[in-house]
Amino acid sequence: MKEIIEVLANLSTLVFVISSMLSLGLSLTVQQILEPLKNIGLVLRVLLANFVLVPLVAYLLKSVIPLDHSLAIGLILLATAAGAPFLPKLAQAAKGNIALSVGMMVLLMVVTVIYVPVVLPWLLPGVQVNPLDIARSLIILMLIPLAIGLFVNARYDDIAHSLRPMMTQASSTSLLAVFVLMLVLNINSVLETIGSGALLAAIILIIASAVIGYFLGGPSPGTRSVLGLGTAQRNIAAAMVVASGNFANDPNVLTMILVGALLMLVILMPLAGEIGKRSSRKRPEFIV
Repeated sequence: MKEIIEVLANLSTLVFVISSMLSLGLSLTVQQILEPLKNIGLVLRVLLANFVLVPLVAYLLKSVIPLDHSLAIGLILLATAAGAPFLPKLAQAAKGNIALSVGMMVLLMVVTVIYVPVVLPWLLPGVQVNPLDIARSLIILMLIPLAIGLFVNARYDDIAHSLRPMMTQASSTSLLAVFVLMLVLNINSVLETIGSGALLAAIILIIASAVIGYFLGGPSPGTRSVLGLGTAQRNIAAAMVVASGNFANDPNVLTMILVGALLMLVILMPLAGEIGKRSSRKRPEFIV
């Protein structure tokens, strides 16, 4: 039964990522995605939050909270991997700057591929990371579907218009399936970490990351919400690639990543919804 649930969870995740990227590509233009990234100050704040401050928070947490060594490794992997496919969905729920969320996601993915192989061996001596392993999954599952959607939207507006609702529905339905299946599949792993400090460390990392991103987001609420949510939502796929390649015989490393992934869904989706409810009472802002 567990094997069937694992297959369904992996399939749901695959459908979610691909349909989300297609949906975004069908709804946006390359210019809209690149425009927010022309703000150099904003880009520097995004990089500072995700690749300096969040890893620093994780390093401090593993020093303060008595974590098992394997769980501490998982926490560091979470903190160093950024650019999650869930970010645009969170931005939609929060009624934030969608184009910025896509641009930020792509930027963080690209930097993660370069950053992780350089930084992880320094933070975790003995770890070896092949950037191609990380890049391969991100390019195939995220960047190619996004590029296809952008191409169709630019060249075939009628087709894009007809496909958009289907991709949006597929994305929302598969996200719900991912949440439920991950909860069912990993509930025992989560329960086993009670008392280990893993839950506390993951919750603090998520909340601290959201606060860091939010306050570095600048004056616009639409930008602050995207930076806050995007900084808190780490790149689970990239973290799991590293864990599988270096710690396949240490299940606690993967457990920590799965606990973090589940808590991110539990915390950030309701948070995004609440931000969206509040922002709906105000005029949307898209200043970056």
